[in-house]
Amino acid sequence: MTIAVFAGPSLDRTDASVPGITYLPPAAEGDIYRAARQGPRAIGLIDGYFEAQPAVWHKEILWAMSEGIHVFGAASMGALRAAELWSFGMVGAGVIYRAYRRGTLIDDAEVAVLHGPPELGYPSVTEALVNVRANLSRAGAKGVLSNDARRRVLQSAMAIYYKDRTWERILAKAMADGVSTDDATRLKTWLKKNSFDLKRRDAGSLIRLMKAREATFDQPLSVSYAFEDTSFWQELIDRHTPEDDEGSEERSVGSGK
Repeated sequence: MTIAVFAGPSLDRTDASVPGITYLPPAAEGDIYRAARQGPRAIGLIDGYFEAQPAVWHKEILWAMSEGIHVFGAASMGALRAAELWSFGMVGAGVIYRAYRRGTLIDDAEVAVLHGPPELGYPSVTEALVNVRANLSRAGAKGVLSNDARRRVLQSAMAIYYKDRTWERILAKAMADGVSTDDATRLKTWLKKNSFDLKRRDAGSLIRLMKAREATFDQPLSVSYAFEDTSFWQELIDRHTPEDDEGSEERSVGSGK
């Protein structure tokens, strides 16, 4: 495979049909190491597990890049890792990545969602806080909500655990927290026709960026650091050798970033 992309709930199904890309399930610890062993020229990280399974290590991304593999990230776990590793050569894309890199976003939980199983296409069951922010910002700009009402709805959303955060629960809590019924109803009506998924848009940006740069992948990535082998790295290798192929496909319903 030339390009491998780890994606789940953030990926639009139309982007999943882009030729020349091998799509893999959301990444967990060891998955990028195992994928890199298969010899891709580039790896894209969009979605990844955390909480229920160990998350992708920074070290395995650094190892992949030290092996000459171009690594990109956006939208979710990919945006987090790209913001943390851009100075080492990982390439980020999209609004969410830039917000993390600037420090406008700090909390990892901003991109966390609960999603469904692979046979259903990893559908998001809950709303990522970055998407809530983006939609409230757009609603405010369109005059749907006052600045005060927008702030109150966002505070209500932030108070809800990511596994429970749906627009229905956000609006119910917002009204309980003092947002007027008229404001909540107006926002609910507006969302039906105007809501958008920022994570999904950023994931599409990553796919387009990687395809646009595909010709450059013939030249192996050159990094400025020397990869340091450690006992912890050897332990990861021992846990995730190519023969130990339990695989991400066994993960069905989970928490993702």
